[in-house]
This record gives sequence, structure tokens and C-alpha cells, in this order.
Amino acid sequence: MIVGREASRGLQGGAVCASSHAKLNGVAMRASSGKGVSKRLLASRKQQVVGSSSAARRAAEPLASRSSVVVKSSSGNNKVVLAAASEPEGERKFLGMSMISLCKFVSLAFMFFCILFNYTILRDTKDVLVVTAPGSGAEIIPFLKTWLNLPLAFGFMWLYAKLSDVMGPQRLFYTIIFPFLAFFTSFAFIIYPLKDFIHPYGPVNAVLEVVGDRFAAPLAIIANWSYCLFYVASELWGSVVVSVLFWGFANQICTVDEAKQFYPLFGLGANVALIFSGRAVKYFSQVRANLPPGVDGWGMSLRGMMSLVLAFGLLIALNYWAVNKFLLPKANLPDSAKPKPKKKKEKMSVPDSLKFLAGQKYIRDLATLVVAYGISINLVEVTWKSKIKAQFPNPNDYSAFMGDFSTYTGVVTFTMMIVSRFIFRKFGWGTAALITPIVLFVTGIAFFSLVLFSDALTPSIAALGMTPLFAAVLVGAAQNIFSKSSKYSLFDPCKEMAYIPLDQETKVKGKAAIDVVCNPLGKSGGALIQQFLILGFGSLAASTPYLAVCLFAIIGIWIKSSISLNGQFTELTKEDIKAELKKSDDADTVEVKSKMGEGGMVEGEVVAMSSTSED
Repeated sequence: MIVGREASRGLQGGAVCASSHAKLNGVAMRASSGKGVSKRLLASRKQQVVGSSSAARRAAEPLASRSSVVVKSSSGNNKVVLAAASEPEGERKFLGMSMISLCKFVSLAFMFFCILFNYTILRDTKDVLVVTAPGSGAEIIPFLKTWLNLPLAFGFMWLYAKLSDVMGPQRLFYTIIFPFLAFFTSFAFIIYPLKDFIHPYGPVNAVLEVVGDRFAAPLAIIANWSYCLFYVASELWGSVVVSVLFWGFANQICTVDEAKQFYPLFGLGANVALIFSGRAVKYFSQVRANLPPGVDGWGMSLRGMMSLVLAFGLLIALNYWAVNKFLLPKANLPDSAKPKPKKKKEKMSVPDSLKFLAGQKYIRDLATLVVAYGISINLVEVTWKSKIKAQFPNPNDYSAFMGDFSTYTGVVTFTMMIVSRFIFRKFGWGTAALITPIVLFVTGIAFFSLVLFSDALTPSIAALGMTPLFAAVLVGAAQNIFSKSSKYSLFDPCKEMAYIPLDQETKVKGKAAIDVVCNPLGKSGGALIQQFLILGFGSLAASTPYLAVCLFAIIGIWIKSSISLNGQFTELTKEDIKAELKKSDDADTVEVKSKMGEGGMVEGEVVAMSSTSED
């Protein structure tokens, strides 16, 4: 029984312990104070009913689902203290969610599905266009990412920031999404049929004869300028519509509790969208088989896929309008949706970021992981796509293969996101962090062996009924599928978890430094390496051995940094456990027995402590 001043002390201690539990993600401890007052971690929302009156207990029972605490006061009257906001009486629920929350979830999930369905179609199509274009190849991709995609992305975000100052959220949403849909539709039905008239193949070929083949990739951007615009617009759909429009809208209308329920399910739904869109790409890519001779099969496929993009884009806009029109007026929006005075956000210049990164080993190792992944995946993808073009020179065949690739990526990633919980729980952070680089290393050896030693391996591969080229395409596909799935399910959670045990200043400045320097460096670093090698050796094929050496060297540094970071992460987490235990009790000395537990975190249990108590 908790009464009088002991009730206040007990509730205060429980609140502190609950806060510590939330931070440590599963720290279990048992402690007692001198007065015999029990202090327990509040791992879930429970009702404590105290008092001998059965009538009071019966009256409190309906409040159990509302996280209420019943406390007996000194006067003997039972009082109910609500610990959390309650739902309105009589409100219907489904799967533990109110009908308003359920409608939010269904609407956002449908919108997310449509956005990612479109993005998968656009991503597969953009690669087919630029890689199979006349005079082009996979060599064009690094130049596109550096000299066209990056500047236009910065320009678009500048324009978005300016528009957000003069437009409301709804008008801004439509102003951004409708031009995308208009461009993709007009490309398929107007621009692509005019490709032979608007692309300056003649003048570019004349220049190419003078400067040589080593400049073929930059000149191919000019020769196929409309395809390159499609490539950039497709990339922007992923960064603007997914990251800015959708997640901005979701964060605006969802409470914290709803976000905890909804957001993990969105990740699973994203992979379902991959599966369905991959099947759609495969279907439209095979229409050429049923067309008469002389008909542009790829043009027909392109019109079919862009019609799907338009249809799903209109569904996105309709869904957004319906949510704002009918759902939000009835919903209780989170406080974040209400006007607030702006807080100063931690920002760091590039020189400050570099100085901060160089000054701390923990942040330096974490930055190495981020940069190494970005460079490694870029080095692998471009070489692989060049082999796909060699195996499937026809755009329809190339597109059909990419449809299968997207489907399998969705299936494997969906499975890995479920399995990742077991990996974190059973093996911890260190093992989870090492899986992605090891997958890239092992599959990289197989892929580059097939590319570099194809002649020697021809008899062995022929016994399997394949050519070395097709085997390289399949192994490269497996490499990309497993590396991307492990990245989404293991690497990204590991990266975010690594910030948890840091102090507030290091956490904020470290994340700002990595966002400013490491993310762009990882994305553009691989592209720059390939550009220098292509210009230096004349072609992507000639530079492949050196790309392999760069890849394995970077993966080696990545693995070394992961092992180093794991040791630091484990030690900091143990120290964090001890610090939180000292804050949550009056203990003078605390001895903690720790082990790896769920989520890759360190679970600690108090095995010995001495404490002082107040009178």
C-alpha cells in the first residue's frame, strides 16, 4: 500500500524508472530502498489500484485501459489520477486503434504504397532509358549523378523552400506533385516519340570523333538530354515526393503514439509496393511479343507504365484531398501541427563538420560506415548495369529483368525486416553491423571473378547451362538484392542506434556532421572514383579491375570501423546503464551485471547495491 508522502516518493521513483526504461530499451533491474517501498520499471501502461474498498476497485476497473492510477489518500477517500489522456467514452475501436487513427493509418498506408509503386516503375525505367540509349551505357550514370542530378536537386529544394514561404501546405502539395505527373505523361506520349528529332546525335558524334571515346559518357548526356531529364525527375520523385511530401504530411497529422504504431508497418508496406510494381514492369515490358513487326515495343511499354504512374499519382492527390477534407477536421492533431515559436536548429558548416568528425573516434568510425556504404554500392551497381546491357541490349528485355529484380528485392527485404529482430536480439549490435559489409565482400568476390576471369571460368559455367556474362548478371543481381535488403533491415537501424548512448551535444553535432559531409560524400564518392577511372582508362570495362581493388579496400576499412565502433558502443551503453540507475535511486554504490539483449542493446540487472533513505 502506498500512502501519504511514501505515495509521492513511490510515484516519482516510478516515473524516473519509466523514463530510464524508455531510454535503455529493455534494461531490467530489481532494487529496493530502506523503507520497503517497491520501485519498479513501468514497462507497460498498467493500473495500480490501492485500497481495501471493493467498491472503489470496481469503480476503477473501467479506467484500466486508460493508464489510471488509484491512490488512497490520508482521508480514506479513493481518488483517481489519470496518467495519460483517455479516449472518449464509447468510441469504437478496431485492432486497438480508434476509428480516427485507423482511418489515418489506412489513408497514409495507401498513399505510401502508391508513391513507392510509382517510384519503383520510374527507377527501373530511368536506368533502361539512359543505359540502352544510342551512344550511351552504364558509364553515363556517374556523370549524371554528379553533374546533373546533384545541382538540380539543390535547385529544386531551393525552389521548394521559396514556395513553402508563400503557399499553404495543401496548395504546395499539389503544386509539387502535378508537374511531376505532367512531365512523366508528356514524356511517354510526346517527347519519346520525337526522340529522333530532338536529340542532336549528328553533332555529338562529330565531336566524339575529335575528342575520343574516353569522353563518350559526358557527350551522351547531351545527345540523350530528354532521357537524362527523365532520369533526374525520377530521382527527384524519390527524394521530394517520398521524403518531403509524404513524411512531412505523416509527421504533421500523426501523434507520437500513432507514429510508433504506423511507421514500422509503412516499411513493410514499402516492400509490398516493390513486389507489385516489379510485376507491373515485367508485364508491360513483355508486350513487344504480341506486337506486329515495325512497331516500337519499348514505346508501347513506356506509354503503359507512364499511364500507371499517372493513375496512381492522381490517386495520391485524391487521397490527400480526402484526408484534409473529411478526416482531419474530426481528428485531434498533435501539438506539432499547431503554430510554435521556431527553435534554433543545430547546423554545422562543412569545415566545422570536418573538424568535429576528426576530433572523436566514435563519430569518426560511424562516419566511416556511412561513407563506405555509399561508395561501395555505387562501385558495384554501375559495373553490374553495364553487364545487364550486354546481356539484354533490347530495352524491353532490360526492363523485364529489372521488373523481376524489383520483385525479388521486395520479397527479400520484407523477409529480412522480420528476421532482423531475431538477429538483434540473439547476436547484438556488432553482428548486425557486420552483416552488410560481409555480404558485399563475399558477393563482390564472386561478381568480379566472373567479370575479370570469364574466359577461365567458361567451361565450369557452361556445365551449368549459362554463359559467364549471364552468370555475372545473376550474381550481381543477388549482390544488389542482399546488400540493399541488409542495408534497410540492419545497417540503417544500427546507424541510428549508435547515436543513443552519446551525450546530447555529441549526438546532435555528430548527426549534423554526418548529414552535412558523410551522406553526400558517400553518394558522390563512388561516382567520382568511377569518373576518374573511366576518363583515365578510356572505358568502364578497362577500369573494372581497379574498381574491384577500390571496393575491397573500402569494405576492409568498413569492417575494421564496425568492430571498433561495436566495442565503444557496448562500453558507452554499460556506462549509460549505471548512470541511469544512479539517477533513479538513492543508491551510493551500484553493481551491474550486463549482457546483450533484445534490439542489440545491453541489458543490465542490479546484483548488488547499497542505498540511503529519508525519514
